[in-house]
Amino acid sequence: MHAAVSRAFTALTALAVAGLAGCMVGDDPDDVGDEDLVDTSSAITAFATKPGVNSDACTASPYNCRFHAGDSRVLDAAGDDGWAIVPGASVRDGDGNVLAVESGTKLTFNFGQTRSLAGKAHALALTTSNSSAGWYPFDHIVSEASFRNDVGNVDAKDTGGARTGCYQIRASDDQALAAKKVVYDSKVGPTGHERAGDYLPLVRANGKRSANLIFSVPGFGLGGATTDHFAAGTKFRRVEVPTSSGHPSISIPLWVANGAGRYIVRSGSMRFVYGFVVGDGVKRFGWMALDALEPATGCP
Repeated sequence: MHAAVSRAFTALTALAVAGLAGCMVGDDPDDVGDEDLVDTSSAITAFATKPGVNSDACTASPYNCRFHAGDSRVLDAAGDDGWAIVPGASVRDGDGNVLAVESGTKLTFNFGQTRSLAGKAHALALTTSNSSAGWYPFDHIVSEASFRNDVGNVDAKDTGGARTGCYQIRASDDQALAAKKVVYDSKVGPTGHERAGDYLPLVRANGKRSANLIFSVPGFGLGGATTDHFAAGTKFRRVEVPTSSGHPSISIPLWVANGAGRYIVRSGSMRFVYGFVVGDGVKRFGWMALDALEPATGCP
């Protein structure tokens, strides 16, 4: 089945752009140069999707997908993505560890991202009091019944491919890399999102480093991508994944501002690999930036 889906994506191979300088990070076992790089500055690349494995809206890989058709956030009856919450509950990472006590009164949640942690149902909030994504309990969402009806459940899936490299989340980051944008002509400014740093193990409000496991590679217009959040040192097992380039990774261009402040100047690239983390006993599949990882041993 997976091979058939992969063949459905072979038409996208032309989107891999030759002649753009890719980047190698650490001990990536696939020294493919720019052969897995996709030109995400093209509107055709960014918005042309088709059914895949992880959802019905995928591009460049049947595992690089939007959570579902429509908005990537959980919306209330009025179409608002800001859900009133009762502050004071713990924000947790994917291992169930407490990151912070939430002090805000509203949170935004990614569609379909739910887990049982510490004996309770939790949903993945995008920006918490830890200055990171994190899991927040359903029973502290004011309109809990409505939220339960709207949140859904979508999990990234196993490709069935070979288990390959063993990595762990780094305990460092490159600030020059972090400042670059993953979205061509980003409009959110230098301190907004769409930064390469969104995919790196940054120091959070609790003084500790942590990084996002993501549902989709940025730059393709697939919406909010975070599917889980883990501490530095967490093991990540890489898994073979079909892509339009035929290589088991996807690289995207990075962008810096020109003299007018527009993020349209090409500056390197960022490679994303697919795999899983075992968090609180559960396998969680998704993509991670290779820049966020370092070779390790002892992966599941």
